[in-house]
Amino acid sequence: MEHRFDLLKNQGSAKSLRHLVAAGKATLESTVPPETQELVRIRVSQINSCAFCTDMHIKEALHAGEDAQRLHLVSVWRDANVFTEAERAALELAEQGTRIADAAGGITDDAWANAAKHYDEEQLAALAALIAVMNAFNRMNVIAGNPGGDYQVGQFR
Repeated sequence: MEHRFDLLKNQGSAKSLRHLVAAGKATLESTVPPETQELVRIRVSQINSCAFCTDMHIKEALHAGEDAQRLHLVSVWRDANVFTEAERAALELAEQGTRIADAAGGITDDAWANAAKHYDEEQLAALAALIAVMNAFNRMNVIAGNPGGDYQVGQFR
């Protein structure tokens, strides 16, 4: 796959990415477990077919000590017994929040109530922001034609 344009070298996209990174820092500082955040990033990226972000977040999760089996099962989390109920609730929010155009009404009340059993209001806000920011990153990468496979752990630190 060829880049349509380089997101980091293009002045306009680089400026936008800096703002997205700044927005994403709020979720990094939240009390949502880092493992859950990474699972959400991966699932959103899978749904959006963002090879670059899927590659990046799987590699970062492995580097942080996440179990490879769990990462292999993120796309089929409903049928896998390796995720906690809280992680399942976050993954459901991620899916419904990413597939807003495909779902009748976006996030269902049931999905929100289930997530609220596991996360407080601040954490729910952080998850909402994480899902929104990740969708924006995915869309920029997909539009730019940014391929997956070459990401190196810590590349953007």
